[in-house]
Amino acid sequence: MNDEDYMKFALNLAKQVSGQTNPNPPVGAVVVKNGEIIGFGAHLRAGEAHAEVHALQMAGEKAQDATIYVTLEPCSHFGKTPPCADLIIEKGIKRAVVAVSDPNEKVAGRGVEKLRDAGIEVSLGILQSDAEQVNEVFFHYTKTKTPYVTVKSAVSLDGKTATVHGDSKWITDEEARLDVHHYRHKNDAILVGVNTVIADNPSLTTRLPNGGKNSLRVILDTHLRTPLHANVITDHEADTWIFIGKNVTEQRIGSFIEKDRVKIIQMDDKQINIDKVLKFLGNKGVMSLFVEGGSEVNGSLLEGNHINQLILYMAPKLIGGKTAPTAFAGKGLQSMAETLAFDIKQVEMISKDIKIIAIPRKDDGDVYRNN
Repeated sequence: MNDEDYMKFALNLAKQVSGQTNPNPPVGAVVVKNGEIIGFGAHLRAGEAHAEVHALQMAGEKAQDATIYVTLEPCSHFGKTPPCADLIIEKGIKRAVVAVSDPNEKVAGRGVEKLRDAGIEVSLGILQSDAEQVNEVFFHYTKTKTPYVTVKSAVSLDGKTATVHGDSKWITDEEARLDVHHYRHKNDAILVGVNTVIADNPSLTTRLPNGGKNSLRVILDTHLRTPLHANVITDHEADTWIFIGKNVTEQRIGSFIEKDRVKIIQMDDKQINIDKVLKFLGNKGVMSLFVEGGSEVNGSLLEGNHINQLILYMAPKLIGGKTAPTAFAGKGLQSMAETLAFDIKQVEMISKDIKIIAIPRKDDGDVYRNN
């Protein structure tokens, strides 16, 4: 095995904990000596030991003169845990292989510098692009202080999300719908518009065979039309934040004040501004946002250039109808020159449906979306 093989192992460890380490990034580490893996680990949860700590504890005294592979630059500062760079030095590691630098201003090259100053050989950039993908949420949030936005939609072959009468249950098969719950589990928050709440009365909870995390539920509701009997209000399964416009009366807001786990956030605009919503969520530590809203919500995200990832489930069905809803509405872009180009990352069959994952096309050398 070579450096890339060991780093692939470390990256796979990081992938397994994606979504459960926020606000920290998912990180994997592997310790190797004389061609044998003597320790490995992943950062499991914020506030707990980092990946390097788990790997070095497993390696024990054998860590002396060994090589450590880490998917993200080791931290060099005191946070909720001591600096991992110091521990690597203390354990007598001879060489450190790091996939990518940490953009966090508290680290940003200082971890690598500390290791080199201690006489440790450091190789930087092994499988860097793979590591950037694993940490795309963390990198985006660190740079923009807004959530990484994933838009999900289920459509027919002719691009419809429901019939002309609004019937949308179900466009896709059960297997595709189950796949959606993996994304609910991984994301910090799930966002929909009030029309989705009124039409479908969703719970927006995670229902996986082995359980899962119920994420924050975010409702965009300019006039506070969310029914008091809606599942997102009454089930108490997760926190629900409802963003409303400035013209909603205190009397209407008062109906929600004593609802358990429900928070009303009144904006200073008549109509909800999606830019301000994303900034608010980012300031509250929401790093990843899974959007399951309707065409108007999707359209506002498109027009604001806020889509970081698109997940499309396409069912082999035809619905038709001039007025049947599509995945994106709003004002729409005015010319082909304005359209947002995507790169297809993945295409797969889930039962009879097609799943497509796409990300906005980036300029060479730009690993971030500009929000």
